[in-house]
Amino acid sequence: MSPLTEPDDADKDAAAREPRHLVAATPIRRARALLSTVPLVIVSSIAMSVGLAPPANAATPARRIDRQKSDQQLRPQRGAVQPRSAETAPQTYTVTEGDTVSGIAGRFGLSTASILALNGLSWKSLIFPGQRLILTDGASGPVPAQAPAAAQDPIQRYVVVSGDTISGIAAAHGLSTDTVLSANGLDRSSVIYPGQTVALPDAGSVPAAVQAASAPAPAPAPPAAPAPVPAAPVSAIITPLTDEMRANAQLILQIGRSEGVSDYGIIIAFAAAMQESGLRNVNYGDRDSLGLFQQRPSTGWGTPEQIMDPPTAIRSFFGGAQNPHPGLTKGLLDIHGWESMTVSQAAQAVQLSAYPDSYGRWEASARAWLAELG
Repeated sequence: MSPLTEPDDADKDAAAREPRHLVAATPIRRARALLSTVPLVIVSSIAMSVGLAPPANAATPARRIDRQKSDQQLRPQRGAVQPRSAETAPQTYTVTEGDTVSGIAGRFGLSTASILALNGLSWKSLIFPGQRLILTDGASGPVPAQAPAAAQDPIQRYVVVSGDTISGIAAAHGLSTDTVLSANGLDRSSVIYPGQTVALPDAGSVPAAVQAASAPAPAPAPPAAPAPVPAAPVSAIITPLTDEMRANAQLILQIGRSEGVSDYGIIIAFAAAMQESGLRNVNYGDRDSLGLFQQRPSTGWGTPEQIMDPPTAIRSFFGGAQNPHPGLTKGLLDIHGWESMTVSQAAQAVQLSAYPDSYGRWEASARAWLAELG
């Protein structure tokens, strides 16, 4: 019958003869009751065909996630490449061809900034094969085993502070000035600076004739402002000269001597060139800086061709009567009182660097180079 029309009497009689539990049942309930007697497989097929259950989940039980297996899947596969652990950092490292400060830092698990600070370098500083870098300071690095007492070197070390003089240091340790000068390869015209390490021979190892000399009274500190403490520890390591470095150092020495520059002035020039270019005539640098001393055409140091000519660049650094750019730039000989300045102060007065305290770290090497080259 149509669901929109009333049932006639015949239908009512037929309904009266139906069992009670089917009389009030709707057609859907009748269908469900009928399906309850049909096997499950057939019911599932019928249910999917009439839309009573979604086909994907009609007869599929939920799967249990195997947690143990999932954890194993998250682990690296056997044979997968693992990150390379950093090597144990030595206290010093000798630079080889192709090295960079950041590459060395990554190799030993150190920060680039710490290596730059320990070696008094800036972010624009150059390194070169054969150069020795400090990677760890003495306090944090491994402590070497001490030699037996009988074999120990009878030398003490003293770190210079602002206002110190050789005569004052010698007197404080019961030594003569000449003894301390001799132990450090210095003379009475030598300049010491804060952070420098001075060797102090044990009094028992000094000959009696030297001990007999009375130690003079400490000299008063100079009236000039005290030298600034270097930003980084000064290394006592002597950097060896490569062939290229030696050739440039010899040229600095030759030109300096021809212009009457003192040994101390030549040491300052060595240190400045070493800090700026590694004593190499490089054709690049910060902004438009070029050459041995990283001089800039834009600030009056000449044309790029003049700056890349080592003799011209050296004369520009020394200045004075042979200054190629009089009135435009000031060389070392044009700086009043440079002889009484520290290496860093004197070099900075010429170079006007953003890292004024970095030059002094090369003084020990510069003195060794001067002794080597004569």
